[in-house]
Amino acid sequence: MKLVIAEKPSVALSIAKVLGATDWHNGYVQGSGYIVSWCVGHLMELAGTEAYGEQYVKWRYDTLPIVPPEWKYSVKKDTKQQLDVLCRLMNSKNVDSVVCATDAGREGELIFRLVYQYAKCKKPMERLWISSMEDQAIRDGFESLRPGKDYDLLFAAALCRSQADWLVGINATRLFSVLYHTKLNVGRVMSPTLALLVKKEAEIQDFQSKAFYVPEITCGDFTASGERTEDKSTAEKIAAACSNQTATVVSVEKQNKTVQPPKLYDLTTLQRDCNRIFGFTAKQTLDYLQTLYEKKLATYPRTDSQFLTEDMRDTAAALIEYLRAYSDYGKVHGGNPDIARVTNNKKVTDHHAIIPTMELSKVIFSELPKGEQCVLSLIAERLLCATAQPHIFEATSAELSCSGYPFTVKGKTVVQNGWKEIESVFLSQIKQKVSDDTALSLPTLSEGQTLDNIAVNVREGKTSPPKRYTEDTLLSAMENAGADETPDDAERKGLGTPATRAAILEKLVSTGFVERNKKLLIPTQKGIKLITVLPDNIKSPLLTAEWESKLKQVERGEINAEHFMREIQTMCRELVQTHSEPEQRFLSLFPRNNSGEVVGTCPRCGSAVREGQKGFYCDNSDCKFALWKDNYFFRTKKKTVTKAIAAALLKEGRVYVHDLYSEKADKMYSAFIVLDDTGDKYVNYKLEFPQKKGKRK
Repeated sequence: MKLVIAEKPSVALSIAKVLGATDWHNGYVQGSGYIVSWCVGHLMELAGTEAYGEQYVKWRYDTLPIVPPEWKYSVKKDTKQQLDVLCRLMNSKNVDSVVCATDAGREGELIFRLVYQYAKCKKPMERLWISSMEDQAIRDGFESLRPGKDYDLLFAAALCRSQADWLVGINATRLFSVLYHTKLNVGRVMSPTLALLVKKEAEIQDFQSKAFYVPEITCGDFTASGERTEDKSTAEKIAAACSNQTATVVSVEKQNKTVQPPKLYDLTTLQRDCNRIFGFTAKQTLDYLQTLYEKKLATYPRTDSQFLTEDMRDTAAALIEYLRAYSDYGKVHGGNPDIARVTNNKKVTDHHAIIPTMELSKVIFSELPKGEQCVLSLIAERLLCATAQPHIFEATSAELSCSGYPFTVKGKTVVQNGWKEIESVFLSQIKQKVSDDTALSLPTLSEGQTLDNIAVNVREGKTSPPKRYTEDTLLSAMENAGADETPDDAERKGLGTPATRAAILEKLVSTGFVERNKKLLIPTQKGIKLITVLPDNIKSPLLTAEWESKLKQVERGEINAEHFMREIQTMCRELVQTHSEPEQRFLSLFPRNNSGEVVGTCPRCGSAVREGQKGFYCDNSDCKFALWKDNYFFRTKKKTVTKAIAAALLKEGRVYVHDLYSEKADKMYSAFIVLDDTGDKYVNYKLEFPQKKGKRK
């Protein structure tokens, strides 16, 4: 019997239905020679620093860098029950082999392999690799299962990614937090991404707007512009010289230009367009697309390819035929679709581009949630645009002379609307503004022609500062970060991967380094301060882009995982050695609150805890640890947190207190009060009672 393990229950049930496994059990479904079970995302995760020794509980410089000699993993409490089910099934005598059916990518491989290793399973392993959850795609996938060992390098790259993130995140965060006495979260990909935002903000703040002036002449239906100048009097002088004069056409140049159709969507380009058109965050787009994938309405989300494989031509043709018949924007698609333009086996690695599936014809579109409707319609429209005719226009450029001064005007006449007609109908249908790129259609002009009755004016304007990043433009910047300096043969460039960029942006917001203002992403003062103190090798987009490229090389077997991890470990060691003291020029960014007597050490970040008017506070303003003198737990027992109690709790984690009041029994008692801090906003406490001595015989 084969044991099939999917990444989510919903995916497992879709697979079970196709395989004919319908007999429900606790944590799995069985039938027709298969047992189908599931993970719940990551069931296991890299253990925290405390797993490697008590010396790492408190944050201190002398314990850095932390480089585990052997990696340890912890089991997530809320999913341990399902992990136990999987371990039992893997080691069951009824199971002959195991099929990895988690998401077909780096993270999916990691999720399965960690469970497989934890269960100490030695049974043969096979891999299901599919790009669609359609029934036929699942059947085809099971008919062509591949040996699990074919994906050993993918697993190695996944391990490298997770361990490198742990090493850089743990060591750099602790190092700079200890140096500047405030919690400074550092991430291998997160910090360079934040650096892009901070650099842009600095450019905006340093920008000084300048006025400019453009002399213009209006000749009937069109206006020609002179040379831009920062001197108003110069522009006015030109305008005065041209007043009541004639203009002569010096030259006319016409050229047919072609705008090729856009490529199909990969995840990043889809996220960018969804942000620009609908205002969705990258995470929202990924979530909607993941749901559409699980509903069998769209293909695999986490892809970096914009092409289909050659064997998908018939599928694409059928989809286009359906969309032409049943969508308003599809009905303007004329001629034979150019499917050859979007098919290329060499440009498809793990997964092909994102397209709808024919399951689209089986659902009532209007009954889907609004967000899913938007994403599904957009990828459908892109399939039509990508296979439509090019957009062709005639570009006209004319140079005029008036009183010896040059003026130019440009025009555009559409020859073939092509794919842009589909786009304009689609955008109009969803009530989005259609970009006005029709330009001016110029009258017939010829060299030497004289134009009378011209009007003259001076147009005033101001130079504009750089635009802040939206998720659309930041995703583009992340994708291309370091591309100019990365070797041309590097398969992956940029910060992060299509699968991880959304999570990076969400973490920047949740940690308070970035705030969203409508579509804009703006670094906070906290984020600016962090990037200010970080060295270049931690915040460099180029270095992190190189790491992403090397992870891909690990996946292809071009470099080994040990070599990659040695580089990361060496960087962490050099980072700690180089930054043994805070830089004096940065200390003013993080002023310390030295008022109040120190009563102990913060159990969360290792900073000093001082007495204040209402409680005992951590020096680290970002830590938020506090023992309030008047809190509900102590108040119900008719006690307050005194300096002695606070000191004992911080030093020992518990304190023995007499004369505690029991409201239920209406009497006094003594007990240990234990500090039960879970890291939440408020500190918790619990009671423990001394063991009673046994009665003497």
